[in-house]
Order: sequence, then C-alpha cells, then structure tokens
Amino acid sequence: MRREGGARVVTVAGLPMHHWTVGDRVAEAYAMVSLMLCGYADQHEVARAFGCSSRTVRRHQRRYEHAGISALGRAPCRPAGIQAKPSPWVHAAAALSRTGASVRDIAQRLKVSKSVVSKWLRRLGWKSQEAQVRDTVSEGARAQRTAVLRSDSITDHGRGGSLDPDPSKRVLDRLFARLGLVMDAEPVFIPGQRVPRAGVLLAVPALVHSGIFEVAEEVYGHIGPAFYGLRTTMLALLLLALLRLKRPEALKEHAPADLGRMLGLDRAPEVKTLRRKLGRLAGLGHAEVFGRKLAQRRVARRGRAVGFLYVDGHVRVYHGQRRIGKAHVTRLRLSLPATTDFWVNDKTGEPVFVLTAEVTPHLVAMLPKILARVRRLVGRHRRVTVIFDRGGWSPKLFARLLRAGFDILTYRKGRCPKTPRSKFQVHTKRLEGRRVSYALHDRHIRLLNGRLRLRQITRLGTEGHQTPIVTSRFDLPAVELAYRMFERWRQENFFKYLKEEYALDALADYETEAEDPARSVPNPERRALEKKLARARAELRKLQALYGEAAIGNPEGKRPTVRGFKIAHGKLGRRIREIAARMEALAARRDHVAQRIAVREVTGEPVVRLSRERKHLTNCIKMVAFQAESDLLALLRPAYARADQEGRTLVTTALQSAADIEVGRHELRVILAPLSSPHRTRAIATLCEALNRMEACFPGTQLRMRFGVAS
Repeated sequence: MRREGGARVVTVAGLPMHHWTVGDRVAEAYAMVSLMLCGYADQHEVARAFGCSSRTVRRHQRRYEHAGISALGRAPCRPAGIQAKPSPWVHAAAALSRTGASVRDIAQRLKVSKSVVSKWLRRLGWKSQEAQVRDTVSEGARAQRTAVLRSDSITDHGRGGSLDPDPSKRVLDRLFARLGLVMDAEPVFIPGQRVPRAGVLLAVPALVHSGIFEVAEEVYGHIGPAFYGLRTTMLALLLLALLRLKRPEALKEHAPADLGRMLGLDRAPEVKTLRRKLGRLAGLGHAEVFGRKLAQRRVARRGRAVGFLYVDGHVRVYHGQRRIGKAHVTRLRLSLPATTDFWVNDKTGEPVFVLTAEVTPHLVAMLPKILARVRRLVGRHRRVTVIFDRGGWSPKLFARLLRAGFDILTYRKGRCPKTPRSKFQVHTKRLEGRRVSYALHDRHIRLLNGRLRLRQITRLGTEGHQTPIVTSRFDLPAVELAYRMFERWRQENFFKYLKEEYALDALADYETEAEDPARSVPNPERRALEKKLARARAELRKLQALYGEAAIGNPEGKRPTVRGFKIAHGKLGRRIREIAARMEALAARRDHVAQRIAVREVTGEPVVRLSRERKHLTNCIKMVAFQAESDLLALLRPAYARADQEGRTLVTTALQSAADIEVGRHELRVILAPLSSPHRTRAIATLCEALNRMEACFPGTQLRMRFGVAS
C-alpha cells in the first residue's frame, strides 16, 4: 500500500488494484475484503497493512458477504446525540418495576441481562432500591446500624445482625458495606432440603479447631469494610478447596447462589472478587507470618508427632514465557525453569509448614534455615530427628546439625562396601499398629577423618539389594529407625495427593518479582563454551575411534611401518590434530571466564522470579484444608475398618454429598443424605457424633453445629 498525501493505492505484483482518498470508508473496506477474497493476503496481513484489528477485517467481510458493497458504508456506531429507541420489552420492564419486582426478577423473566435492564430503567427515571435507601439513610440510621453490627446477640433463626427481610437477597447488607458500615457480612442461613454439596460443612468444626480464623484476624486484621470480609474470604477459600474447586476460575462452572448457601450468604464471591481479595491479602506481605503462626498452633496440638520430621523439596515446573531460574526435576531427570518449595511434615506425613526458596538452592543449603524455624517452633530443649533423602548428604552439615541439637536420619550417598549376607539378621516389631520385619545389619561408622561418629543400618531387600541408612540415633532399635526412614514415602504421597486433588503446582497469579541483582548465577558465556567443548570432544572421540579401527585393520604387508600408516591416513590425522588444537583453545578461553556472575551482569532478557506471596498464602490454605481432611479421617478411623485403604475417599465423598440444612434458635443442623452402602452410612454417622461433641460454632455466629445422617 502506498500513501501519497490524501491518496491511497494498493498494488499487487506492481499492478494497481485499488485506490481511494482518505475518508472513503466504503472503498477502503472493499479493498480489505477484495485482498482476502482474491487470496493475495490473509486477515492478519491486511489488518497490519491498514492499521486496524483483525476483528475489524472480519466484520467487513461478514457485511460484504451478507449485503454487498452497500453494507460496507454502515457507520460503526449510532451518530452522536441520537438515542436508540427502546425495544418493546422495555415497557414491560417498566411495568414490572412499578409492581415492585427486582432487577434480577425482571431480567430472568424477560430473558435479558441485568445490566441492560438497569440501564433502561434508569433512563426512564427509575431508582434502584440501593439508591432509594442511600437517599433516605440519615445519621441516626447509621448509628443504629453500627450498634447492630457491634452487638453480639443472635436473633431467631440465625438471622444475626442482618436487616434484610429476605436472606436470599442481601441488598441492605451490601449497601451498608458500600457505605463503610459492615466489615464482614454475617452468615444468615436459609433452611432447605437436599442442598447440593452441603456435606462440606462437616469440615467446619475441624477448620475452627485449627485456629485459622483467629490467626488470620491476628495477622491481617481485616480487609473491610466489605460484604466479603476476611473471615468470609478465608472460609470460602477453604471450602472451595475441600470441594475440589482448585482455582478461582472453577467458580465459573457453579451457580454462586448454590455455593453461597454453604457460607450463609445469598451468593458466594465470584472469580474476580475472590482474586481481588487474594491480591489484597498478598499485598500486605504477611503470608510467611501467617504460615508460621498456623504451624505454632499445629505443633501445640500435635507436639508428640514432631519428634520425627520429614524435610524435602517439591519442584514446581514453570511452563510460561518468563525467564526464571532452573531446578533439577527428579522425575524427569532434567533441569527446567522451576521454583522449589521446601515442606516439613511430621512423622505421620501431615504438613507442618512450607518455605519457598528464593533461588532454588539445594537441600544442603536450605536445611539450616528450615531447622532454625523448627527450633523456634518446638523450643530449645526438644529433641527432634530430621529425616531427608540423599539430596541433603553432607558430613559437614551433619556435624553442624548435631551441634545445633538435632539428630539426623538419611540414606547414605556414594559407594560403600557390601555387607556379607550372613551378617544380616531379621528384626521384627509392631509399630503404629503394623507389624514390620526387616533383614538388617547394624554397625558404627566414622566420617570427616574420624571426627564424626554415626550409625549405619543396612537393609537387605528380597532381591539382594542393600540400602544403607545413616543416623545419629544410637538409643533406638534398628528396626524402628529403618521403619521411619522407609516411611519417608508418606511425604511423597502427600505431594502426589495435593498435586492431583488440590492443584498444588498451579500458579496463583502471573506476577513476577525482580531477582536480587547481587545473586550469583551460572555464567551463560562459560556455559556456551562448555557446550562447544563437549561437541568438539564428542567429535574427537568419533574420529579417534575411526583411526583405531583403521590401525587394527592395517595390512602390514602393504604398510609395515607407522610412518606409512600415518601417510596413508594423513587426512584423518590432520582432522584429529585440528580438533585437539581447537579443544585446547576452547579450554583456555573457558578457564578465563568466571563460573558464576551476578544477575545484573546477565545480558538479554532479565532474570525474574515468580511472585511468592500469593502462592505461599494459597499453599497455607490448601495445607489447612488437607489437615482438616486428616482430622476427619482420624475421627472416622475407629468406626471404619478400611480407613487406611479408603478412609480419605469416604471423607471426600461425604464432603461432596447433599444435605438438609435446618436453622434453630441456637443451632445449625446439617443432615447428610445416606451414602451408597449401610456400613459407609454408619461410619459417617459415627463421625457426626464425634463432631457434635466438639461443640463448634459456625464462624461469625453463635450457632452450634449439629450433624447427622438421614435414615
């Protein structure tokens, strides 16, 4: 396309095809359509050439195909100053509004959107209920509403401090929240039968018992005034996680009114609202403090379970377009862009806390930082045994941990002499209700030139494989230490479960943070030289192999001397010498290049790291949801024989089931529908009795929760 003054000309292969003057929209649109129909260009090329969007090009094409060239002259919008005539349904909407119908009812009856109904009614002089109340609210009403909000009394039927006559339409509460008089909407439950997914309320007593709502209020204070305040946001995130709605985007597939009934609201927060609340919490920067206080509560409740702690890193692979640091992915045996989270689990495999690494370091570098936090949690004099895999093998680190008051238990790394089969003995013991038996050999070893004395226990497998483990615990039986070491798979199973059921690896947002400019990273220039050197080394080995084959097959009668052989294969020899000289030059260049450089010295696209605050907060919420599941499983175990095999599946099924909701003066009764078989129903009934003994109130109310199963 050529531009000369006010004229435009389109040429194809040097021949003019279209011409028009600036302002002739019909000719310009026809040129776009003609270029596409003739096959000279596609819609994206036409859009770039004409300086418009591909959507505009497609719109011109549709108009041309529908009504010809005349349709291309249509104005893009209504001329200014001319108002559109109302459709016939507008008069019906006005009549319905005069009868007292709400905008939502009018929109549902007339099959149009609420925003269009509100727009046309405002043009006709109609005021919404919120606007009418806003015009009539006085200072006395504000003071009265504030007094109601501060009162702790709960009226009949769980109505709380809500002034809305209809709990399914919390218009006044939303208005008062907009006026700054509500910090968090109080739950008001609507009785109903067979409410979908209401079984998730079974987890509320366990969530209350975990203390997450008190910790959230202590750390974050509030995020109000708002209809969806801090307590409601936390409860919504926890219940959605237990319902396996793994991301806020999953809310698009569920009716907000149905989910809101489990929260005691007319509607659950939708995608944008929930993401905005998460962003506001993340902006406060208190996720690490929040996780630490939750861990303190967990340790106070389960102090006996932290005598043995499993520590391991979980690598979250990143598949986006940003340039971030790499980490080794064990399951793929590759180094990929990733972020490493280090989890600490107790001896039963339950999570205690999580720590996100800043620069994806090795376990050896992170263990001192992790155990410093563990020491603050358990106290100065508590004896703790730390269990980890070969990634933390370092005798110098072992000596440092022993001086800090920790014991270690890990696999031995590297080669060690095999133990004769005759020295193994079978050890049997009953641990945690299970009978375990291992063929073990127990002996003492010394590391660091004899300065570090440890204990090595070697297990003999059924196929003759020997697995040595190293520990500093000399006081416990070998069979118990072997059991604790090999039960490290509980933590791996925890990672697998959270990945599949809670989307542990999903990104919480797409934000990034600037890397520390002083942090050292591998030098890209040195890495490029090492790759060239590796390619040259591989080529040299190949040519040397050919040279050796030629030497083996050399006919001595024809070339009896080495000189003759070299002359006969002179071309191959010169090629080998050239590559050897090139390798020597590459090695010399590589040795003069630093192995690591600062991030600020890296050229090209800057290195960043994924935003950690929101991800750490969602990890803590998923961890509490998993702990609530585990607490329900612990209550279910005495009444269900196969609790270890399918107990968690049964708990998940109960949380997903429908239930009747009944609201009394001081009680909130949840009656679950019967399950698929009588013995499963009886097990859940026993769980309900245990939950009733906890005397837990629904968060934000004084309604004691009562559970049961329908006959």
